[in-house]
Amino acid sequence: MPMNPEILRLALGELNAQRDLRIEFDHAASCIVKRAMLIPTEADGLVKVTDGSHVYIVDSERVAWIEIG
Repeated sequence: MPMNPEILRLALGELNAQRDLRIEFDHAASCIVKRAMLIPTEADGLVKVTDGSHVYIVDSERVAWIEIG
């Protein structure tokens, strides 16, 4: 079952700009965000994280698993 944006936001709520985030997507693609922080919900409804320099938009339906560490 695909992850939805609400569940993903709940899981990413632990990000505090002091922990790293690794996201594994379907089809073996991955993304690592150092010192990640969840961006609060905006009008567009997209799930976004930032490292302070870049903004990453996460397609919640393609997320296989995440690691916060």
